[in-house]
Amino acid sequence: MTTIGSGGPAVAVLDLTKRYGDHTALAGVSFEIEPGETFALLGPNGAGKSTTIEILEGYRKRSGGHARVLGVDPGAGGVDWKARLGIVLQTSAEAGTVPVREQLAHFASFYPRPRDVDETLDAVGLTDAARKRVRALSGGQRRRLDVALGIIGRPELLFLDEPTTGFDPEARRRFWDLIRSLKAEGTTILLTTHYLDEAAALSDRAAIIVDGRLVDIGPVDRIGSADARVPVVRWRDADGVHEQRTDEPGRLVADLVAAGGEPTALEVVRPSLEDVYLGLIGHHHQLEEQAA
Repeated sequence: MTTIGSGGPAVAVLDLTKRYGDHTALAGVSFEIEPGETFALLGPNGAGKSTTIEILEGYRKRSGGHARVLGVDPGAGGVDWKARLGIVLQTSAEAGTVPVREQLAHFASFYPRPRDVDETLDAVGLTDAARKRVRALSGGQRRRLDVALGIIGRPELLFLDEPTTGFDPEARRRFWDLIRSLKAEGTTILLTTHYLDEAAALSDRAAIIVDGRLVDIGPVDRIGSADARVPVVRWRDADGVHEQRTDEPGRLVADLVAAGGEPTALEVVRPSLEDVYLGLIGHHHQLEEQAA
């Protein structure tokens, strides 16, 4: 059972609820995030991810339940507590007429032990754009600046809400390297993303929220039911295309080869986090339809 205290987990929520009139956005969500862990909060649009994060950041009041972030109730966190957080929102509102480096240096002045401005610009790939005004940046560059502003204070806990939206593939990979370096420094990271490969590559654990409810939580390589992670063997022979799920794909392939040589179009597919995620969401919706 999740416990709430002044020490221990970097983040702990117990039976977290949020209601807007007759609509329940969160219905009793509970989880913990350990110090130094990268934790992915996943779910479709409107599932309650952003509401959860906004409560934990202190931006939004909860309707019920308990929460602690770095040992503090986020609804009562002061300036000193906020200085320990780094926040990358889905949208930003930087001063468009200010040069990039000046904007980052200004934010760095708010923190007691900020990262070096030029090192941070290099880490997010904005060194060549340091003298550009913010309004002149491309969409992907603006997003990199959002990330730079989020990490400049050397936060203990970093919230990343859809951080790589607008990144090209190369920029996404560079960003992944940055997140891994922050993790190596001991930063705790709470990530939301619609890129399931990103969650799989970066996260220690993941939680999946659907319709305001936590439907599963666990290590990214073990989330979902055992059946959902059973590999699939596909092959083609004279009788057509075949597909079989098996816990022993190597043995099945060996049997196929022994029976008639290696079949054509042979492949062994191990379900990805995306496969498991889609299966969990589909199962949840199926249960809701049956209950309606």
